[in-house]
Amino acid sequence: MANSERSSRIRNRKKKKKRVSMLFWVLLLVFLGLAAYFYYEYKKGMENSLGEANLQKQEIEFNGVEDKNGKVNILLLGVDSRGEEVSRTDTIMIAQYDPDSKESKLVSIMRDSYVDIPQHDKNKINAAYAFGGTELLRQTIKENFDVNLQYYALIDFRGFAKMVDTAFPEGITVDVPKRMSEGIDVTLNPGRQKLHGKELLGYVRFRQDAQSDFGRVERQQEVIKSIADEVLSVQGVVKIPGMLGTIQPYISTNMKKTTTLSIISTYFLKQNGNEIKTLRIPVDNSFQNRSYPHAGSVLEMDIDENRRALQEFLK
Repeated sequence: MANSERSSRIRNRKKKKKRVSMLFWVLLLVFLGLAAYFYYEYKKGMENSLGEANLQKQEIEFNGVEDKNGKVNILLLGVDSRGEEVSRTDTIMIAQYDPDSKESKLVSIMRDSYVDIPQHDKNKINAAYAFGGTELLRQTIKENFDVNLQYYALIDFRGFAKMVDTAFPEGITVDVPKRMSEGIDVTLNPGRQKLHGKELLGYVRFRQDAQSDFGRVERQQEVIKSIADEVLSVQGVVKIPGMLGTIQPYISTNMKKTTTLSIISTYFLKQNGNEIKTLRIPVDNSFQNRSYPHAGSVLEMDIDENRRALQEFLK
């Protein structure tokens, strides 16, 4: 009897080991299959963009500093790089991801914000990029708002349009509030509709109305949220590698590819159902429209109030 029980235990242990072994190999095959798929989609997306991107890939000075609370802060700059022209900074944002709370935040800094620029006269904040590139802009944000930025990403707008067409061939749904055409190379009619890459780019860049840059910033944040919602869907998750591959030739960044994939994946996929929180600088009722000979039309803000608002938002 004892021998029979011992034999039964031995057989059960062998069966258990066999099941564990089979599970290991199944998981390994699934992992390798996913890795191969991700690599294929990434390379395919990148190959589709090669030869079209003009964004310079030279080494860019950026002395990034980690956030003291362990959050990841990324300076996002939208530029218009056309052949031999000097790139122009059209969009200045700070993207933040908190690994602990899984919260994602996005700050838009109006490009006409009138601020102190280190070693230069007071000017529009986008002048800092023209004077000294990403590093001077990082210093300017630190001096005025006391925010540490660890990474930067320069993004050519054409890469944005290409990425939308690659990942979302049916377009992104937006509600166009009015007819838009001036200065954006497309004509958009009012109404809820799906926009493709070039149209969506025109939508987020349009500023020829009473809202000017304020409306443009609001639309940029709206579109980023819409893209995030699409990516969060089951169908959207598998599109991330292709999206990254497509836009990679249009991006200049100090992040390694593995870091970029990790941050973007967690930024979109691990929010625990939370929406991306947004803020605009300057905040409401904290600025005046002014004009100066050396800077043109600017937003002269209460810097202390806006520093407090930004610190509170990113804490």
